[in-house]
Amino acid sequence: MQKTYKTGPRPGRQSQGMSTETRFDTKIAVLLRDDLETWQRLNVTAFLVSGLGTQVPEVVGEPYADADGAAYLPMFRQPVLVFEGGKEMLTKAHDRALQRALPRAVFTSDLFATGNDTDNRAAVRAVAGADLDLVGIAVYGPRNAVDKVLKGARMHT
Repeated sequence: MQKTYKTGPRPGRQSQGMSTETRFDTKIAVLLRDDLETWQRLNVTAFLVSGLGTQVPEVVGEPYADADGAAYLPMFRQPVLVFEGGKEMLTKAHDRALQRALPRAVFTSDLFATGNDTDNRAAVRAVAGADLDLVGIAVYGPRNAVDKVLKGARMHT
């Protein structure tokens, strides 16, 4: 369910007929460890959010098409907010997401050394949850629950 409220035109949007902001009751968020290199941040974010659409289909919108009729894949129907924090912040957020039983994805430092999905799953399975060396997590759920999971994290800059 989503709520819409008028906020006035966004820069560059009025001429396109898009003058409202949408506020969702849910949130998609990624928390990245703040010591990652840029390529790692991008890679981890892409991997983390890829799982949400397969397990939480309501986050995916309708397919796209351009004026020439070329079809494009659907994307998330709402923004993905990206946060950053230290190793301790990721551990706390992971624990909170587990306690709230929110849909989540994890990316550990071990996954930088693997080259395929089978090895990725084996690397995560080999480590107890409390001992995972998390470099990123993605979480989806009600806004207030996700906000509590991410308490203390800062928006990625």
